[in-house]
Amino acid sequence: MAAERGHRSLDELVGDDDEVAIAAITAAELLVGVELADPERRPRRQALVDAVLAAVPVEDYDLEVARSHAALLAHARRSGRARGAHDLVIAATALARDRVVVTADRSGFADLPGVAVRARP
Repeated sequence: MAAERGHRSLDELVGDDDEVAIAAITAAELLVGVELADPERRPRRQALVDAVLAAVPVEDYDLEVARSHAALLAHARRSGRARGAHDLVIAATALARDRVVVTADRSGFADLPGVAVRARP
């Protein structure tokens, strides 16, 4: 995890007045990182993930997000540009909730209609 390694990239992308939330699939990705951590790193990673999940609201995958997900998945298939399944769920969550995707890797979200992205240069 970038935060575990001391990377400060999110500080450059998220302002003090931004209302931050994560998609439920992002919570799952963080929790997988805990599950896969070696025994030495696991307690520290668990503490970090627990702190993030306690402090940052998690946006549910509901029918509104499912509708956005279906539209974005159809767009990706029609365009012939494969997308990561989790990236599409994150994008759909942002689209349905009128939020901006903040990412270190813009490529998974590029050219998705209606999805606003803020990424590291």
